[in-house]
Order: sequence, then C-alpha cells, then structure tokens
Amino acid sequence: MQSRKFGKFQASIIMAVFISLFVLSCGKVDKAPVLPETPVRTVIDTLHGIEIADDYRWLENGEDSQVIAWADQQDKYCRHFLHNYSGREKLTEDIENVLQIGVLHSPVILGGKYFYLKRDGSEDHEILYMRHSPGGDPEIVLDPNTFSEDKTVALDWWYPSPDGNLMVFGKSSGGTENSTLYLMNVETKEMLADTIPYTDAASIAWLKDNSGFYYTRYPEPGTVPDGDEVYFRYLYFHKIGTDYMSDPHIFGDESNKTDWVHAQLSPDNKHLFVPVYQGWNKCDIFLKDLEKNSKFIKITGDVEAIHTIFPMNNGFYIFTNYDAPRYRIMKASYRKPQIKNWREIIPEQDAIKETFAIIDGKIVVVGMENASNRIAIYDLKGKHFDDIHLPSLGSVIYSKDHGLGGESKGKDLLFGFNSYFIPPTIYRYQMDTGELTVFDEIKTDLELSQFEVEQVWYPSKDGTKISMFLTHRKDIELDGNNPTLVYGYGGFNSNEKPYFSRTMTLFLNRGGVYAHTQLRGGGEYGEEWHRAGMLENKQNSFDDMIAACEWLIENKYTNSEKLIVEGGSNGGLLVGAVAVQRPDLVKAVVCGRPLLDMLRYHKFLIGSLWIPEYGSADDPEQFKFIYEYSPYHHIKKGVAYPAILFESADNDSRVDPMHTRKMAAAMQAATSSNAPILLRIQRRTGHGQGAPKRIWMEELIDEWCFIYWQLGL
Repeated sequence: MQSRKFGKFQASIIMAVFISLFVLSCGKVDKAPVLPETPVRTVIDTLHGIEIADDYRWLENGEDSQVIAWADQQDKYCRHFLHNYSGREKLTEDIENVLQIGVLHSPVILGGKYFYLKRDGSEDHEILYMRHSPGGDPEIVLDPNTFSEDKTVALDWWYPSPDGNLMVFGKSSGGTENSTLYLMNVETKEMLADTIPYTDAASIAWLKDNSGFYYTRYPEPGTVPDGDEVYFRYLYFHKIGTDYMSDPHIFGDESNKTDWVHAQLSPDNKHLFVPVYQGWNKCDIFLKDLEKNSKFIKITGDVEAIHTIFPMNNGFYIFTNYDAPRYRIMKASYRKPQIKNWREIIPEQDAIKETFAIIDGKIVVVGMENASNRIAIYDLKGKHFDDIHLPSLGSVIYSKDHGLGGESKGKDLLFGFNSYFIPPTIYRYQMDTGELTVFDEIKTDLELSQFEVEQVWYPSKDGTKISMFLTHRKDIELDGNNPTLVYGYGGFNSNEKPYFSRTMTLFLNRGGVYAHTQLRGGGEYGEEWHRAGMLENKQNSFDDMIAACEWLIENKYTNSEKLIVEGGSNGGLLVGAVAVQRPDLVKAVVCGRPLLDMLRYHKFLIGSLWIPEYGSADDPEQFKFIYEYSPYHHIKKGVAYPAILFESADNDSRVDPMHTRKMAAAMQAATSSNAPILLRIQRRTGHGQGAPKRIWMEELIDEWCFIYWQLGL
C-alpha cells in the first residue's frame, strides 16, 4: 500500500507540471500549485458474482476530517486556475451587467389577488408580490432578502389560502431545502404562531374557511431507521392555532417509504384527493369522501401512468397519459370515480399536452410541439374554439406548485413566456373577450436582433431522430471553428424548451454557438420518449448527446478542440458518461452536482427516490445495465481525458457530493493528458435552490472562466 501511495504522489506532481506547462503556454493563468495527493484505499465489493474495486471509498464520508481537508485542498487548487484566468476581470464585469436583468415568474390568482415572484437585478432573492387587480400597485408579501443577514435563508415554497388572505410558506437555510412551515396574514403581514418543521417541498390543501389545511411532512430525526427521515413523506391535517405535534396523520401508513404524496381538495371541501407518485412514470390517485368520512379508495387501479387531478364540485378532470403517451384529458364523477368510468374529453393528439386548467368554464391546454409551447382553449365538452398566439417559438412559464394562473370562476388567465432572445414577459388573457395584454415584463437594452435560432434534427446511434436548438449570431460562418457549448439533460420526463439566458448572450457575442438538446429520457415527445431513456435504455441518452456533438462537427459548426458539453444533476451523469465513453470528442466538460457512482447512488441522501428512473445495483438484472454505463466504473488508466470542471455543494440534500469527490480523484489519477481535472466546492449552498445572488453569481463567473479558458477566448 505504501508503494501505491508513493506512486500516486509522483503522479500528482507530474500532472501538476503538465498542467502548469499547458497553462503557461496558453498565457492565461499563473503557475499552478501542486495537485493535492489522494491516497488509494481500495475496497473490494462482490456484486452478483462480480468483484468491483473502489479505490476512493474513503471519500464518501463528507464529515470525516481527512475528507474535509482533502476537499478544501481540491477546491483551493481549482479556484487558483479560475481566479487567475487573465480575462476574469472583464468577464466578471460583463456578467454583473447582464445579471442586472431581472427575473419574473407567472402569477397565481386566489380570491381575486395576484401573487407572483420577481427579482430586480440588484437583489439576492426573488420577492413575493401581490396585486389586488391586474393594474394595481404591487405590494411586498414576503421578502427573503430580509430573512437573514448573510442572505442564505431562502423562501422554498408558498401557498395562499383560497381567498388569498392567509399564506403558508417554507423557509430553509444554506441551500439545504430542509423547510420549516410558517403562517402569515397577507393583508396585515402579521406572522401567526404556527410553525411546523420537516416540511421539505410541502404540498398544501387549504380548507375554504381558512381554519386549517392538509399538508405533507417528514419524520422527526431518530423516529425512523437511520437516515430514512428523508423518506416517509406522509399527509397530516393542521388546525390553525394548535400544536403541530397533535396533528392527525391522514395518509401514508401503507405507502412505500419512497412514495411522493400530495394533497388536493375539491372547492366545496367534500372530497380529498391524494396523488401518490412512484417515480416519474407512475402515479396512484386515492380519494376520500370527507362528507361521509369514508375510507380512502384507490381510483386508478394498477395502471402504470401519470395522472394530474383538477377537482371541481360536480366531478373532476384528469390529465393523464393512461393509454395516451402524449396525454389526454378525461372527466369522472364522484359517484363512479374509478378509472374504468373515466370519460375522454380531449383526446391524445400529435402535439404533447403539458398542463391544463379550467378557467371561466373553459379548458386551457398548454401543449408542446417540437419542444416549443402552444396554448389552446376548449369548451367543457372538448370542442376546440380558440388559440392564444404566442410571440414566437418559445416556452410558456407557469408555477410548478400552482399551475396556470387563473381561477375556475374567474375571467383572467395569467401566464409567462420567454425564449432564447425574449426575456420573461407575463401576459393577461381575458377569457370573455380574448384580449391579450402585458401584465408585467422584464426589459433589457441588450442587442438581441443580431442573433437567430434554428431547430435541427440529427440521427442518434440507432437512427432515432433527435431535435436540437442552435442559437448563434446571424453572421456565423460554418468553417468548423466556432466555439460551441452543448447542453443536455435527458431524464425524469423533464422538458428542455427554449429559455432566456442572460449570460449566454455574452458567449454568443463572442461568436459562440449554443446547442440545446432534447434527448431521450426527457418528456418533450411524450412518455415513450421518456421510457426510451430510462432504466435499461439509459445509454440512449448518452448516445443522443454524443451524436449531437458528432453532428455539430460533421456540419462544420465546430471541432473537438472548440467543443464543450455541460450538464447538471442527471445532466451531470450525462456529461460524465460522455467524458469517459468519448474522451476524444470534446475539449472540456462542465459537470455540475452529478450522479457518477451509479452502483451506490441509491445509498445516499434521497437517492432511493430515483430507483424507478435508474434502477438499483441491488437488483441482479438492473445491476447489469447500470454497471455497463456507470461513469465512475469506466475510468481507465492512461486515457487522455478532456478538461473537466466538477461542481458540488456541501449542503446538497439531493445528490451527495461524494460523487464528484470520487470521480475527480479517480480521473486525476488516471488521465494521461495535461488537461486539468478540477473540483469546485460551493459552501453554504445546496443543489442550486435558494442560493443568494452573490453565491450563484460567483459560481457562474467560475464556470464561464473555465469555458473561456478552455476555448481560448
């Protein structure tokens, strides 16, 4: 073992020398420090008859003092390069300028009040505003910038009562997303005494008289098996003014520990729905008649499909991909609520249905065609009679917690829109007149007319056609030498659609090409597209990303020395796989908060929630396909790997930082190239949610310094 450690130390010195020479030859960064030594402490596992060596198992324990010291050294080593990039000062100035462009979210309407989040460029956090009318003056309801002196306490989620007079919201610290629930009076801004801990990503269903609400909560630490307090999401009821410890447990005893429970009430409060998600391709719906105090009944049978409920007093509507991979809308009665009695209202169509709402006695459907949104309006019998014409190819913005802005008995539909060159704008559509006006907008003096977007289709390894948006200056020359950044995600039924990026305009101004892919595993083309990139089909996502890079090179947009791939979380797994499967294809990789050790991911934090998407190495059949692609297990000694910036956060409550620690150590030891393998660690933040502007801006600056440095910009 001593000789192996000595060899590792020699390798670290040699690599540091290589990097120093490379950097000095570029004239970009000062002389590098020595790469931190990483001891090898091999652990052998036998999984389903196969021996698997793990040289860096010891780096999994983020609380160990040796691991903390090693991580601090790695972070210091990384920041030396990024902070000494000669263009950093100018790039910082440019990024600070474009980040003065604010952020705007789509409103929620409750009790005739308009609630929405907005951030001016100078603020750390988005502020929750309320208007009493569409043209009224905005009032501050919650300002997270006042929650703490260091700005690291964030507003996680918020739910106004049906009349808009009360507000339940969650706060967490340091990016942990470990929320505590608070309650306030919206009009007086008075805080009520009620607080409830352990309410991460809470689902709330208010009683119509504001006397209480149903809510989801997690177990108190120490009350479940060690570490499992991140699971067992159960439903409770809270009566305002009482101690939460006495709140009755409504639903969850018979659930699997990884089930994701929600709550919904009919407007008359006679029926309680509990949607229970099991991964990203199945949702069971349970229904309770509160008036009769009957038991919960499962109304969805044993079908494997996603369902979203829109309760009304005289029945309920269902948005579902049951026997309809591109989704349809159905209706059912409370008298016969079972799935066999559901009646189709709007059938599956070529375009994907993304979400819907019922406003003013009409069904508003946000659809998606070729990864760009459309809005159509139907009557309650499913007859199409109007479309809302959007400004261009782009994306409709709506709340992930509340859906489209509008009340079933109201006349207003509020929705946001943005695209690659259109900053967020909130529109008000009057359902009775069809008039479309601007409710609020983000303005910018950026010169965006010089850019253009095109959508292309390219063949993946198996011949499947994949779509990709390309943005660039109109005067681009296809000479094979343009700096190009490719972004992908490809997982969890997520939709990658056009969006406005402030910092991307700086890259495009420098002659860059931004390629935004819609890979299998996402939901852009329906549930079949999702399933084609999950479980045993996960390699398809990687093949799609690799094929995108190859197409860009073949069609003279760029070359391997000018090409960077970027992804985060599941997208970090994606680009990590590209790095080890095709290290020759790209110049550099930006790999943010990724999963990389896929044999052990489910043993950390909330990893077991993702087993329906990835599978588990504990299962002998699933182990086979996971082991075939797990990036950490396919690093090879002597391979010339591209430059890589691994990014992690010490308070990440979703993806454990052990992935980046182990992967960085293994690749630093294995690579034969002089390209840097860097590990950047962000303190006092998590998976990306709730960080103050100063922290995420610093991370943005470091990312772009790495990209510009590697591309020679």
